[in-house]
Amino acid sequence: MRKRTTLTPPPPVPPKTAPPARVLGIDLGDRTSDVCVLSEASGEVLERFKVEMSPGTIEATFLSYRGSKAAIEAGAQSPWVSRSLAKVGLSVVVANANQLALITQNKRKTDRVDAELLARLLRSDVSLLRPIEHRSEQHQAHLELLRARDAAVRSRTLQINHVRGALKAAGVRVPSCDAGAFHRIATDYLPTLLVPALRPMVRSIKALTAMIRRYDREVDRLGKGVYPETNLLREVVGVGPVTSLAYVLVIANPKRFRKSRLVGAYLGLVPGSSQSGESNPQKRITKAGNAYLRRLLVQAAQYITGPFGPDCTLRRLGARLAVNGGSRAKKRAVVAVARHLAVTLHRIWSTGEVYDPMRGISQPEPAEPPAC
Repeated sequence: MRKRTTLTPPPPVPPKTAPPARVLGIDLGDRTSDVCVLSEASGEVLERFKVEMSPGTIEATFLSYRGSKAAIEAGAQSPWVSRSLAKVGLSVVVANANQLALITQNKRKTDRVDAELLARLLRSDVSLLRPIEHRSEQHQAHLELLRARDAAVRSRTLQINHVRGALKAAGVRVPSCDAGAFHRIATDYLPTLLVPALRPMVRSIKALTAMIRRYDREVDRLGKGVYPETNLLREVVGVGPVTSLAYVLVIANPKRFRKSRLVGAYLGLVPGSSQSGESNPQKRITKAGNAYLRRLLVQAAQYITGPFGPDCTLRRLGARLAVNGGSRAKKRAVVAVARHLAVTLHRIWSTGEVYDPMRGISQPEPAEPPAC
């Protein structure tokens, strides 16, 4: 008789467990970046390594860390790095580098230590990193157009000043004129001895003028076709196509601010504070946020408070703050007008209301008495 055999069932397969939650700190460098990986549960350092700074390498390296959290510092390369990390499934926090005194003032500051500190700050409390949000790729590209225009304008101004100075040293004065017409007028004032030195620069000024005009046409096209809200902002006195477009691109979303007055602090146009006990000294403005937009707003405020600015609420505000004061009072008045201008632009953009230049003014400005 054949014996009956019993089959033993195979051992149960253990269920697949999810990989342990990990927290990454990435200290961005120019060519390579230091990475520190922590266990989110225990805070133990799991691994350290360096990664090459290229989109393909970043995506291939961190693909295995899908679902993890990562912290990087805001910087020149943080926009594309954050997009690459998010593309492969990481949750990315971009830290405000100006707020990380624990890193910037560390006595043992190295890339390796910075990466670990970023990871530990993210693991303990994300608010300690003062996270920021990068603008979209399209907004970034259009903002770079404005910055390129600004670089061309500053380069032209530098070269015009050089030509004027060289001619003045030779006893020649070029008449005052618009920067766009300088290359035509200066050509007729070049002494023979200075032609080899200055004619190439005058030609460079001509080329820069043509470049700036092309940028201006592109700015107008973007304002009319892509960002129609700039037309509403341009109703404010002193705000032109460049300033309105820069404002829209930098702020990106007006709903990110609960109150319009918060925009002044976001752009660094409010005084800093250093209160300690009974001491609360008056400090300069923080100059936080986007320096380019802040400079444009200050330039607009200078026009508003200047001799050609029309009567409006902002102009009267500047006049009140600058009355009976010297140059410092006037500078403070200009900054205050720039801050109120930023708030006004946000209110108009977020509410869609029509700009009233005499808002809050019931009586006309009294005429100045005639000079004796």
